[in-house]
Amino acid sequence: MKKLLFTLGFVLVAAFSTNAQDVSSNAIGLRFSGGNGLGGEVSYQAALGGSNRLEVNLGLANEFSDFKATGLYEWVFALDGKFNWYVGAGAGIISAGETGIYGAGVIGIEYNFDIPLLISIDYRPEIGISGGLSGIYSDVALALRYQF
Repeated sequence: MKKLLFTLGFVLVAAFSTNAQDVSSNAIGLRFSGGNGLGGEVSYQAALGGSNRLEVNLGLANEFSDFKATGLYEWVFALDGKFNWYVGAGAGIISAGETGIYGAGVIGIEYNFDIPLLISIDYRPEIGISGGLSGIYSDVALALRYQF
C-alpha cells in the first residue's frame, strides 16, 4: 500500500511539474476590454513563483466613464510551445456614480513571442458586492504587455 501511495504521489508531482510554466518576473502593458462598454486599463503582472503571479489593473471602464482597479492572483499552465493558459481570482473597486466593490475571476490564454511581448485574451466575470453594484458583469479583453 505504501508503494502504491508513493508511486501515485510521484506521478502527480511529475504531472504538475511538467505543466508548470515559468512566468516572466514582470510585465506591463495595456488591457482593452469590451464587456459592459468599452474600457482600457494599464496592466502590471509580477511573478510570485515559478507558475504563479499577481496582476494589477488600473483604468477606465463602461465607455471610459468609470474608474476601475482590479487585483488578481493567477496560476499559469503550459499548453503548447509558447502558449499558456491561466486562471485566477481576486477583487476590485469601481467608481460608477458611487464607489463599489466586486469579486472577480479570470480565465485566459496567452502567447509569449520570441521578443519580450506577451499577448493575451481573457474572460473576467465580476460579481458586485457593495456600493450599489449588483449582479454579474462580463469583461472580455485583449492585452499586450512588455515583459522584463
